[in-house]
Amino acid sequence: MNRTVHEADAIKWLESSPVQPDTSFVASMPDISEFPGYSLQDWKEWFVKTATLILARTPDNGVTIFYQSDIKHEGTWVDKGYLCQKAAESLGHELLWHKIVCRSPAGIATFGRPSYSHILCFSKSLRAEVSKSTPDVIPDLGEKTWQRGMGLEACLMIARFIKEQTSSSTVINPFCGEGSMLAAANALDLNAIGIEKSPKRAEKARLLTLVKDKKNWGFNNESTEQ
Repeated sequence: MNRTVHEADAIKWLESSPVQPDTSFVASMPDISEFPGYSLQDWKEWFVKTATLILARTPDNGVTIFYQSDIKHEGTWVDKGYLCQKAAESLGHELLWHKIVCRSPAGIATFGRPSYSHILCFSKSLRAEVSKSTPDVIPDLGEKTWQRGMGLEACLMIARFIKEQTSSSTVINPFCGEGSMLAAANALDLNAIGIEKSPKRAEKARLLTLVKDKKNWGFNNESTEQ
């Protein structure tokens, strides 16, 4: 399977790229902590605008999947799932499913961020097959290569859905970080394109692979030791 990682600003890359056939998008967009100088309203506007851009670059028969963790900001709760749905509604993309992945065990109080993340899947024309439904609550997000990375179990669930229920042969992952989603896509025989501004993370994203031990996938230690 092919993998290409562009060392570039994801917004500029998306703005200059046409809709590519046989693709689906997976995105985990940065929160306000990565935007010094932005007010909460500034960041919300950036988030919705960026989500809309990603949705607009997804072909009608593909899917756009957002992996997002809410934040608690100055005594308020910022619901990123709502922001994603706001962007999708503006373009006529329907929500196919909304899953929750636990970041901490149930019953544990957390601060700053909730104990779960959203995974939302949208499409313009594709509809999910009810008979192929999978659990709506994922109890463990799985191994991560870095603090802000997507959990491996979540990545594999997303890749399986794209593989089994879409005609997409390629996953595009803006803000790809160290490449967990790209590695999961390749492991399930999908091509992958990542966009990452950080040179260090982009290089890791090019090299990260998965290995399978009996029934379970894991990150290849040789590709993560850098």
